[in-house]
Amino acid sequence: MRRADRAITDAAQIAAFLAKEQIIRIAFYDHGEIYIVPVNYGILIENGQYRFYFHGAKAGRKYTLSLANPEIGFEIDGDYALIAAETGCGHSAKFMSVTGTGSVSIVTDDAERISGLQCLMRQATGKADWSFDEAVMQKTAVFRIDVQTFSCKAKG
Repeated sequence: MRRADRAITDAAQIAAFLAKEQIIRIAFYDHGEIYIVPVNYGILIENGQYRFYFHGAKAGRKYTLSLANPEIGFEIDGDYALIAAETGCGHSAKFMSVTGTGSVSIVTDDAERISGLQCLMRQATGKADWSFDEAVMQKTAVFRIDVQTFSCKAKG
């Protein structure tokens, strides 16, 4: 990170930020192109390991790329506010962001699929005891990102 003075390394501060945000942007590599898709997520942190869950159809570009090339990049940002100035170049912004790399996989274990969806729903609603329609579940893919590297930075 170029601006070490903006690095956030406090695990509790990073966890609090990730727990309140809603959207993760995932960057897939697709035969020479980068495909970025924003999705809702759920976060699970265990023993210092970060794992994200998201869902989608069992078809389409995101699904196909997850199978073909599971190495991805990701980004989450929030707490944005413009810091105005008298000149254009003087403007700045307050923000916090997490960027990183990981490996995405499609969850096939039924118990983990439900757990991943509960994690995602807890992130979105604050509640985690949801039931899921079996017919919809048959068409739904649950994805897991195992984080390999990440950094967090902020400007206050």
